[in-house]
Amino acid sequence: MMHAFKPSSTTLPQGFIPVMLTPFLDSGAVDYAGLSALTELYLEAGATGLFANCLSSEMYELSEQERLDVTQTVVDQVAGRVPVVATGTFPGTVTEQADFVKRIYETGVQAVIVITSLIAAESESDEVFMDRMLQLIALTDDVPLGLYECPVPYKRLINSDILENLVATGRIIYHKDTCLDLDEVKRRIAVGKGHKFGLYDAYMVNAVPSLQAGAAGLSCIQGNIFPELVVWICDHFNDPEQHAAISKVQRFLEDSMDLVHAAYPIIAKYSLQRRGFPISLYTRREVEELTPGLQQQMDHLLEEIDEIQSELGITSVFKRNLVK
Repeated sequence: MMHAFKPSSTTLPQGFIPVMLTPFLDSGAVDYAGLSALTELYLEAGATGLFANCLSSEMYELSEQERLDVTQTVVDQVAGRVPVVATGTFPGTVTEQADFVKRIYETGVQAVIVITSLIAAESESDEVFMDRMLQLIALTDDVPLGLYECPVPYKRLINSDILENLVATGRIIYHKDTCLDLDEVKRRIAVGKGHKFGLYDAYMVNAVPSLQAGAAGLSCIQGNIFPELVVWICDHFNDPEQHAAISKVQRFLEDSMDLVHAAYPIIAKYSLQRRGFPISLYTRREVEELTPGLQQQMDHLLEEIDEIQSELGITSVFKRNLVK
């Protein structure tokens, strides 16, 4: 399998790397045609990379073969236009995790993502985590890796000291950051300097400050509802002529935080549906109900998104699709 982006020559690109949804058929089977169409939607919105087989993809509810097939579908659809990363560690021994990392890498992804909370149990020390990470690195040849502080099964944060040691191996090129702490984000960015490494913040309360501090980009669930605005922030966060607009969008990201997390990922699929993208609301994860009240709140939010994008001169990627 060809890997379109070689880490020896480049890091992952700066910008928006969405955590992808998995569309399902109403029968509960993976909708692979829908996944290909959704992949195109992210690219048309301006994503500079894609994170497949992640928590938003309902990775824990996919079978091992589905994880491979979902990742392969995205890689094939992208056809080298942007890099794709995908999760490669699930419950099991380090040896079993290393084997699956290599299988995921064979799909053609640019990097394989390690779930930090699956390397060591919540009761185990940072030393145990570091020892197992070094084992995993040793067992996975030269596969480029990333880290994701996934909140499931529990959130294991990787402080800047641990990150510094891992980045020094030369194997860690991506970090999906969920520490929610801007000072710690800055420390993590600092220890990554001089390496082929990028921090992508998932916490949109810190979106603009993280980017201004040197984050490589954003990897956030909001991109499954309004990808165009996330791309706009990544493109304009340092534009002095857009200072007022940047502040307005940042406030919007903060104000909408609770709603976009409610009944997720069903609410994201509902939003895509409302914006004109054909996707079933079927979700394998056990999440709260998408009540009529939540739907009404999201309908209002989508109206606000349209207004903001109109003010900024952003053409909706959904309207572009509808007129084809």
